[in-house]
Amino acid sequence: MPTWIPFNPVSSASKWLFDAWEYGFDAAQRQILFWDVLRKRGNNYIEHLRNGQPPVLTFHYEMILDGRMFERPVNFALVRIVDRRLEDRGCRQGAERRKTDRRRAPGIPKRPIVIIDPRAGHGPGIGGSKRDSEIGMALDHGHPVYFILFYTEPMPGQTLKHVVEAEERFIEEVVRRHPGSGNPAIMGNCQAGWASALLCADRPDIAGPLILNGAPMSYWAGVSGVNPMRYRGGMLGGVWLTSMLCDLGNGKFDGAHLVWNFESLNPANTYWSKNYRVYSEIDTEEERFLNFEKWWGGFYIMNAEEIHFIVSNLFVGNKLEQGTLELHEGEPLSLKNIQSPIVVFASRGDNITPPQQALAWIPRVYRSIDEIKGLGQVIVYIIHEDIGHLGIFVAASVAKKEHKEIIRSSEMIDFLPSGLYEMVIEGDVTKGDYTTHFEERTLEDITALGDPPEAEEDFGVVAQVSEFNDRVYRSFLSPWVRAWTTELSAEMTRWLHPLRLQRYSVSDMNPLLRHLGAAAAQVRVHRKAAREGNPFSACERALSGFIEDWFNFYRDCRDRGQESLFRAVYGHEALHYSSIAAGTIRAMTGENELEMSWKDYETWLRQRWLEAADRGGPAEGFVRAMIAMARAGRVIGHRHYAVAEEIAKTHRVLQKIRPAAFRRMVKEQYCILEAGEEQALAALSGLIPDENDRDEALALARRIALADGSYREEEKAMLGRIARGLGIDHAGPENKLLKFRSGNRM
Repeated sequence: MPTWIPFNPVSSASKWLFDAWEYGFDAAQRQILFWDVLRKRGNNYIEHLRNGQPPVLTFHYEMILDGRMFERPVNFALVRIVDRRLEDRGCRQGAERRKTDRRRAPGIPKRPIVIIDPRAGHGPGIGGSKRDSEIGMALDHGHPVYFILFYTEPMPGQTLKHVVEAEERFIEEVVRRHPGSGNPAIMGNCQAGWASALLCADRPDIAGPLILNGAPMSYWAGVSGVNPMRYRGGMLGGVWLTSMLCDLGNGKFDGAHLVWNFESLNPANTYWSKNYRVYSEIDTEEERFLNFEKWWGGFYIMNAEEIHFIVSNLFVGNKLEQGTLELHEGEPLSLKNIQSPIVVFASRGDNITPPQQALAWIPRVYRSIDEIKGLGQVIVYIIHEDIGHLGIFVAASVAKKEHKEIIRSSEMIDFLPSGLYEMVIEGDVTKGDYTTHFEERTLEDITALGDPPEAEEDFGVVAQVSEFNDRVYRSFLSPWVRAWTTELSAEMTRWLHPLRLQRYSVSDMNPLLRHLGAAAAQVRVHRKAAREGNPFSACERALSGFIEDWFNFYRDCRDRGQESLFRAVYGHEALHYSSIAAGTIRAMTGENELEMSWKDYETWLRQRWLEAADRGGPAEGFVRAMIAMARAGRVIGHRHYAVAEEIAKTHRVLQKIRPAAFRRMVKEQYCILEAGEEQALAALSGLIPDENDRDEALALARRIALADGSYREEEKAMLGRIARGLGIDHAGPENKLLKFRSGNRM
């Protein structure tokens, strides 16, 4: 018979009372410690202000150029990162890095990397706020690292044009300091991404690979029902509100407004989850929270001219991808001007810069893959599955994986065949057992990520309505607002902003919190957390999940309502078929004319490269043979690059070519092969007249084919075509290839 355990009401009640007392004691302690953390946040905010809000970098740096001293002063500066951790101690990591550098090539230093943080309301430093960051990964790979920082207050009369010109001067200085390393790689985070793209399009002669991390380039792109932030400009009537905020700020724009917009995207995190995480994990979360809030609460100022240009031309006008943005009056700037490789890093979990806004500019700027290849351009993208916007810059897991591989591949990308690629990282990253390779993609792969271009027609109407509203405001209301605004009222408005108020009001400036620090110190001495499995703790977590779900429900309803209202207003026929929409029709007519001119340009460009097929000598022939083999497969990995790099550094002919000239030669040979592969291969015998050199060129091509340990059918076919172009009998045993397999003539 079953044995029944009798219910003991006294014992059960005692257990519940003990659990309730334990949880209540723990909750009371956490309440005191939580408010003490907020008090420390407020104190850090005030101290940061008193120190002039310096960058939150964890690395030492030295000043190179201060833009405030320029003839046209800007509040930007160029600094060089000093890695004292590797300089002061002979650690194993530093020894391994130096060993790697010795294997690289004598006399060929690694190219410098310039990192630019976003000026989107916060201060600089997020790209190097911890050791496992973009700066840390670049230093660990032996690259000289430079950082472009900025100061809180803009200089009088400073415009975006002046900022870009100053950054170009910074890059020129980096090029001058590293003459043998090639142009520096430029890494732009978030809003600094489009600024970096402007720089590279305006001065392609000084720019190396361009790396765009979470950078919004196509502000109208997205997915209906998923990306609500793009509707904000239309719902607010366009740029006129920005103009009014600048007038209330006495000619300056408070960056706290931008941060407020970011926080409003996810009310659950802003008003509950972020603080609850600190409260529920108060014993471990304090340091992480305070470090992040130091940067998140560092609000910076912009001039009215700067923010108006950005909102009008980029956020609302979307002129960057359209090629109509004018940095210099009368000179539209096209992203096609960028001649260096481009790497785009985006994430599906990013609600501020979704993959569509990071990538949609590619099929809008380039009409086809053939155009990308004809221009000799290389574009690589990588999409994270779930990391949020800020995680792209601050997450250690992203730094150790994506940023590490992007920086590690920055040299290799220069030698990829022209085209569009996706960077694929496979394997166990935590154990270091993974591989990275590049797979060819099409423009259709990009367009499939978001809504079709037709869904963006309403945003074109928004841009024109925005200009109309701004003209009305500037003509009739702005003079009155400016007449009643003083520097005192502007400063009071900034200090009363909710994001500032919530910081300094919970600090030692508040006399009501004078004894909070002492009370928290006592709590830490007698801290006793509730045991694992306490039912009241489980109820607390369930309640937290319920509150978070309701906030998310409110967010979803709000976003859907805004989207529906946006489509109802700006999708109305009265706007689309009015005189406002006539400009769009004229633009479409002009687009047909551009299409015709592009066809003529495409024919001219192809003919230009075909005419260059017969020019050159053995060096061009060797490079062309290797590139032809590399193009045979759709997947290119680090093994292919390692073999090609070894050949370039040890070959009796190729090693004499300077790195910059070698990169240029590789790009030219890609374009020649893309223009006409048969004609390019047929010209190999003319480039390489010596019979032994021809055998050697064929052996080099075979080494590229065997770099990954396999020998596919398409590679065998390409080897035969190269042999015929060289005038070598490829039939029968490959005795001539085997003769050079070990590279004994290099």
